[in-house]
Amino acid sequence: MKLFDLFSTKKSFRFVESVDKLLNNVDTALIIFKDGIRCYLYNDTEGFAENLSTMAKLEGEAGALRREIENSLYSRGTLIRYRGDIMRLLERFDHIFTILSNDLIQFEIEAPNVPQELKKEFMKLADLATTAVETSIPGTKAYFTEPDKVSETTHRVYFYEKEAVKLAQSIKRTVFHDMQHLKLSEKFHLRYFALHIEDLSTAAVKVAEQLSVMAIKRSL
Repeated sequence: MKLFDLFSTKKSFRFVESVDKLLNNVDTALIIFKDGIRCYLYNDTEGFAENLSTMAKLEGEAGALRREIENSLYSRGTLIRYRGDIMRLLERFDHIFTILSNDLIQFEIEAPNVPQELKKEFMKLADLATTAVETSIPGTKAYFTEPDKVSETTHRVYFYEKEAVKLAQSIKRTVFHDMQHLKLSEKFHLRYFALHIEDLSTAAVKVAEQLSVMAIKRSL
């Protein structure tokens, strides 16, 4: 039985629905993350606090959904061939949630001083990194419903990841080469936060790579 056939039955509807909810949860978290970065950069402390609270709630919901999906995987013997790959895919998204949550928490704890001239650049970096993840979501959904369309979306992830890396490097170069008024500790601090936002796009590539492997296996 092909994977598409496995997930096209009535019995599998709840499983696919849970996966869909998890991915929608990730999509919402990306929006909250971007708004959280914006609120921090432009001193909207109330909005930033709301973002932190919402992110914690979303992370809890995602954990519950993942456990539900895992239970479904282990209760269905017909999925044993695909179980490991699907679990690894879920782990990739779990790692993305960890980055989203931890990055906002670190902004709150460490309170980096982002110079005015870099705020737009940091906002653009957050936009590119989250877009890399966003473009992996349709491909993941397609794996369970329209597997032939997986490759149509995953290649976009690599584009946005490269753009995020280039911008992060540009920010770091500007900080260390052009901002002589900053202390070395401040430069390291800014590099740290640019790197951690950039890591989100790297995590998106891990999803795309896993999907590509899964799509190849499905075609065999």
